[in-house]
Amino acid sequence: MSTLKDRLTADMRAALKARDELTTSTLRMALAAVGTAEVAGKAKRELTDDEVLAVLTKEAKKRREAATAFGDAGRTEQAAKEVAEGEVLERYLPKQLPDAELTELVAGALAAGGFTGQAQMGPAMKAAQAAVAGRAEGGRVAAEVRRQFGL
Repeated sequence: MSTLKDRLTADMRAALKARDELTTSTLRMALAAVGTAEVAGKAKRELTDDEVLAVLTKEAKKRREAATAFGDAGRTEQAAKEVAEGEVLERYLPKQLPDAELTELVAGALAAGGFTGQAQMGPAMKAAQAAVAGRAEGGRVAAEVRRQFGL
């Protein structure tokens, strides 16, 4: 079992004992998503910490999008619940890069690969994502690559 998954399980049990309903339900949902990812494919397998982190990132993104949708629909109570769940998941995610550092890393990756325009967007994104190494969301990285390409 991965150490991040162990930590999620231990924290969920602690929240359960402390009767913290928000944390308990959020971590249950996260562990269910991890379990679903483990059985996806032809055979059940144990996820690495990086794969568990990817699942948690996806779940956190779902919470942000749902909070925005509920907020736009005038359902502030449900939006607040989604934001709170997102904050619980953020505890397990790496700290996001500040914009200045992101700009620097993307510029370095583009210069190292010699990428110059939109025709090379795919390989440039791959290089930029590798340089950022999960410390910034894909949308932010893509926006920065486009900005540096002048698109």
